[in-house]
Amino acid sequence: MNTKIGSAPLECSSPATCDAVASLPSNGAVSTIQCSSLPFNSADATLGRHLARRLVQIGVTDVFSVPGDFNLTLLDHLLAEPGLNLVGCCNELNAGYAADGYARARGVGACVVTFTVGGLSILNAIAGAYSENLPVICIVGGPNSNDYGTNRILHHTIGLPDFSQELRCFQTVTCYQAVVNNLEDAHELMDTAISTALKESKPVYISVSCNLPGIPHPTFSREPVPFSLSPKLSNQMGLEVAVETAVDFLNKAVKPVMVGGPKLRVATACSAFVELADACGYALAVMPSAKGLVPEHHPHFIGTYWGAVSTAFCAEIVESADAYLFAGPIFNDYSSVGYSLLLKKEKAIIVQPDRVVIGNGPAFGCILMKDFLSALAKRLKRNTTAYENYHRIYVSDGQPLKGDPKELLRVNVLFQHIQKMLSGDTAIIAETGDSWFNCQKLKLPAGCGYEFQMQYGSIGWSVGATLGYAQGVPEKRVIACIGDGSFQVTAQDVSTMIRYAQKSIIFLINNGGYTIEVEIHDGPYNVIKNWNYTAFVDAINNGEGNCWTTKVRCEEELINAIATATGEKKDCLCFIEVIVHKDDTSKELLEWGSRVSAANSRPPNPQ
Repeated sequence: MNTKIGSAPLECSSPATCDAVASLPSNGAVSTIQCSSLPFNSADATLGRHLARRLVQIGVTDVFSVPGDFNLTLLDHLLAEPGLNLVGCCNELNAGYAADGYARARGVGACVVTFTVGGLSILNAIAGAYSENLPVICIVGGPNSNDYGTNRILHHTIGLPDFSQELRCFQTVTCYQAVVNNLEDAHELMDTAISTALKESKPVYISVSCNLPGIPHPTFSREPVPFSLSPKLSNQMGLEVAVETAVDFLNKAVKPVMVGGPKLRVATACSAFVELADACGYALAVMPSAKGLVPEHHPHFIGTYWGAVSTAFCAEIVESADAYLFAGPIFNDYSSVGYSLLLKKEKAIIVQPDRVVIGNGPAFGCILMKDFLSALAKRLKRNTTAYENYHRIYVSDGQPLKGDPKELLRVNVLFQHIQKMLSGDTAIIAETGDSWFNCQKLKLPAGCGYEFQMQYGSIGWSVGATLGYAQGVPEKRVIACIGDGSFQVTAQDVSTMIRYAQKSIIFLINNGGYTIEVEIHDGPYNVIKNWNYTAFVDAINNGEGNCWTTKVRCEEELINAIATATGEKKDCLCFIEVIVHKDDTSKELLEWGSRVSAANSRPPNPQ
């Protein structure tokens, strides 16, 4: 069965946002990518137009770019494509972060920068997309094809005649690299790169010599033949044995639970995971990095499992279970709270995108996660004991104490009001820092998007990601929660949000420094220069854009600001600077920071 990108909805990468997002072709489905027929003449039969048409084919309608002399001609040809919008960013790092956010919203993203000075600047963002399994097409305008092998020294390089430095850097953070400096094989290289990004759900690198985009060539003289991506298939015999073994394992358990992990997205197994939860009745939790991938309105949802900093009563249920199924987990030092999770391997079934491990063994390879979960759903006995235990011990969250109307705003009060703003028409972007922990406690209504970058944890990611996500799903209003320290890293591209008439709401949480670092290891380096953030954004707006800013210090001012942002100013970018005390920190961050600090401070092993 074929699936057409752009003409029919695919399985959503996140059930929480399935009304707005169509994902890439899954690793387990045959997919044909088609585009509309376009008239051709010699001006269209160029490398640049072919690349532009390919991007439109795979669902990219916005490309994030920064111009430089090596990519200017290519940008001309991307601009000439009717289905493509070029979004000019303030710097390459933010262009990469925007492509990351766009890929989360739309299933694939793309960015275009110039050689080396642009490529190495965007490298950090591409590394983050690699860590989060996001297909991002990173295109770099490269040197003139005649300069390769000439021993010449070019500008924008480190002063050596070897032009491979940038390529070698990208080899470690992309799954395929194409250096296009010859028209004869350009078609094959570009198509292979793009199809590999889709199949592997990882970034790819394409360098295009600056003198090639405008040159006609016979290989570009007709409508591109649609991609046909060969499916990954489960080993049926292995699948049957794995399911049989898992059924025996789980049906013997008294109070089994299931926990969703971040690789549900890349495995396109979110729907299969929910199918299993519906069928078996187990208590259902998510790892922190999987928040938003599992519907929180599910009747057996019990919250975020994050060890000692889990949401209320979730850890008690997961860690006391006699069997747990983890689908797509990543157990790193952050998600394991400094390797302190109270889990036992012999109780666990670990399901990865193409592998299943049951207890201490056996292990089964070549089995797709969604096939395994769907088959398991048809075989398991229904067991609601763990959820009943959760329901028995659960005590609802208390409300923050009512303070003096003019009392300095508390962070828990801020997020109480953000909770009320959420709906199926919104999406949350959580920046690295205390926003991680506060946003985890938000309860996402059906259809509400949620994104953060936990594996890579690059501060400043959220500014570009907000730009890209909002561009990718304009029908959703993005609510970004960003700390002041992170904002200072990437603040410039609020300018791009204004330029493209986005209507996101940014809560700038000003507590005077790098709070997450303070709780891991304090020092004078965690204190930053305070800005007048609203004045900064007003200066960027410069009276030319549709932007509204305000500064709030107490709950009364916050209520008024939110009312304005969701009412009178609902169609413009709203920037709300929230002044909070530097020590107003969530208890979860305090606990997590202490444990991560202990993990970081372990002495060397004896020699």
